[in-house]
Amino acid sequence: MTSKPSSDELKAKLNLETSRIHWHELQTYFARGQVVRVAPELDLLAVAAELAADNKPRFEQWLQEGQVGEVASATAQAWYDCNAELWAVVVAPWVLVQDRSGHVLH
Repeated sequence: MTSKPSSDELKAKLNLETSRIHWHELQTYFARGQVVRVAPELDLLAVAAELAADNKPRFEQWLQEGQVGEVASATAQAWYDCNAELWAVVVAPWVLVQDRSGHVLH
């Protein structure tokens, strides 16, 4: 019998899968609607862990507060123009991205 990993174990696993990536490399995922923007004030790993745990109430709260959501066209264009380097983590089929550059775009 296998047990579910603890929250700390899940975060540790996700931390190993987190990296910086340029926006141009994410275009295919963006075109498929698989990129999720995470506000810079949130902990990217905590958001990824909640997504992996399928915590819908928490995600709905973040969505309503505008802290998590799809990448707006204007943001995608701005990131494309400067080939922004973002933090990203994959929670299949989603790619969560976070801009920590200080340029807050929604």
